[in-house]
Amino acid sequence: MLRRQALTLGSLLRSTLSLGGWTLFKGKNAGPLLLSARDDADGRHYAVGYRLDGSQVFATEVKQRCHDIINHPQYPIALFVARRPGTECYLVDLRDGRLLQTLASPADRHFYGHAVIHRSGDWLYTTENDTRDPGRGLLGVYRFEQQRLTRQGEIPTHGVGPHQVSWLPDGETLVVANGGIRTEAESRVEMNLDAMEPSLVLMARDGSLLSKECLSQTMNSVRHLAIARDGTVLACQQYMGPAEDTAELLAIKRPGQAFTPFPVAATQLRSMNHYTASVAVHDELRLVALTAPRANRFFIWDLDSAAVRLDAPMPDCAGVGAVKDGFVVTSGQGRCRYYDCRQAELLAKPMDLPSGLWDNHLHLLQA
Repeated sequence: MLRRQALTLGSLLRSTLSLGGWTLFKGKNAGPLLLSARDDADGRHYAVGYRLDGSQVFATEVKQRCHDIINHPQYPIALFVARRPGTECYLVDLRDGRLLQTLASPADRHFYGHAVIHRSGDWLYTTENDTRDPGRGLLGVYRFEQQRLTRQGEIPTHGVGPHQVSWLPDGETLVVANGGIRTEAESRVEMNLDAMEPSLVLMARDGSLLSKECLSQTMNSVRHLAIARDGTVLACQQYMGPAEDTAELLAIKRPGQAFTPFPVAATQLRSMNHYTASVAVHDELRLVALTAPRANRFFIWDLDSAAVRLDAPMPDCAGVGAVKDGFVVTSGQGRCRYYDCRQAELLAKPMDLPSGLWDNHLHLLQA
């Protein structure tokens, strides 16, 4: 089976090269490709690709529920990463949804839902849990070797419970959101709420620590990331403390500055129900967007002034991503929406994408 998968992926890559890279993928009238994980009404799990006009490119059934998605920088393939505490990731052909390889975590490891591919296209890094020492954060290191992923080793994330990993714009510095929560194998039960250790880490690809910063609220789990083109890091949090607390659920690290809360009004923080799911940056419009699905709220701020551009209800808002003129937002229960952010008054428009059952992350691949 593995040999067949390797040959299939090898044939794909060779044909892609011979046909001019992304020519076939782009198509005649291609716009951005929205990649996400989605369930159906019977609870089956899918890796899906849709155009923003609602046309389906593929919907590939997979065994385990997925979370984030990363595309290869040269080839029309993407990895759909298992949601915590999943043990399988799926390498998919973006042109037709063919499953090219199922990547299994080693014994005593599970995935945390996120990964990155180096700009060379040779190396993959996945956030993982060492279940022999629950919560000890690792990046699994994989290589595209003979056109399939093989595990080469692992490096520490210098923290507990890593969630998202991203690149700084230099393409060599890794940013890791260590959630700070210990969990055992096949479990989402928190073991250490009285001694959490959330942190934002910058590290080199060889595993060496460059910086490690914490927020003042130790029960504020650093979860998801958005990186601006100028190197600004946005991180959104989930607060695990008492319900009556007001938690700072969005933080920022501007280049050369400390990791600090983004100036969000206390009324907005209290309206988030201690939980945020997805954050995105729009570089051209200098905006940051945030979903708070448990509170059914969607927010947009000016990245530089922190002025509120939008505070709107949206049922179970899930993933958010930047497109040319604004943001696309999916939903776990209702309609997906497009927000045109070019004018002072932001305009919302329902999309023709399927309603509901979307995961909390999406990946927009520009054609």
